[in-house]
Amino acid sequence: MSNTQNLFTIHFWGVRGSIACPGPETVRYGGNTPCIEMRVGGKRLIFDGGTGLRVLGQSLLSQMPVEAHMFFTHSHWDHIQGFPFFTPAFIKGNCFHIHGTVAPNKATIKQRLNDQMLHPNFPVPLQIMGADLKFYDIAVGEKLEIDDVVIENSRLNHPGEAVGYRVSWRGCTAAYITDTEHFADHLDKSVLYLAENADVMIYDATYTDAEYNSPMSPKVGWGHSTWQEAVKVAKAAKVKKLVIFHHDPLHNDDFLDRVGEEAAQQFPETIMAREGLSVQLVPAMITEQQPSQ
Repeated sequence: MSNTQNLFTIHFWGVRGSIACPGPETVRYGGNTPCIEMRVGGKRLIFDGGTGLRVLGQSLLSQMPVEAHMFFTHSHWDHIQGFPFFTPAFIKGNCFHIHGTVAPNKATIKQRLNDQMLHPNFPVPLQIMGADLKFYDIAVGEKLEIDDVVIENSRLNHPGEAVGYRVSWRGCTAAYITDTEHFADHLDKSVLYLAENADVMIYDATYTDAEYNSPMSPKVGWGHSTWQEAVKVAKAAKVKKLVIFHHDPLHNDDFLDRVGEEAAQQFPETIMAREGLSVQLVPAMITEQQPSQ
């Protein structure tokens, strides 16, 4: 068995929320919107298709043919806008299994990805993609098994609905929890379920508490959480490592440095998601590889 078949690796290709924000002030953390790749027991799992998916796609061109399972939390623009630019999807011989829940308006994930590529909003339709695209509607709470990899999901508190995912393999667990808004008086049971005893919890910490409760421009009801709530969940769920994710586009590198420092004071096993970051899980051990500067 090859080394890759014995590993559980999480790679971050896009870590921003809302809108891509390239520029000199976002160089260290990156400006692409959400896309996370997990290599689990030889399987390739891709979570969300923000602009980071385009970058992932370019890295895969030297590995053709490729097969992967793609899981979408929801279909707000920042989580699907990279899909039309995912080059491997245009190449025959590749195969992508695409999973998502049905939206409140009954639209499937296939319909939603298709609709964003229709005129007058996009020049070429989804049907021009040459890869074998297989679409699957998953139910909230459904458990999916891909050989010995188990993927669970649970409803999150987000306008228009979203789900988070929990990936388990040979005693290792990663929770991907974005986009979600915390509750004022209690921790979300759905979030706690996804995060329980996870080796790694990736959490939507778009705001600080001060921003969320700002008297001038409060973010209550916008569908996102704070790093302070991330720490509360990590402690309550007995998470081993917390990854702060879905950075606000207004938060530059220096701001995120400060968030990371403050969060680590309250939960020492905290890291800030940044493009190029890899986190590797093996039984009883987690290692972290920061991107080269």
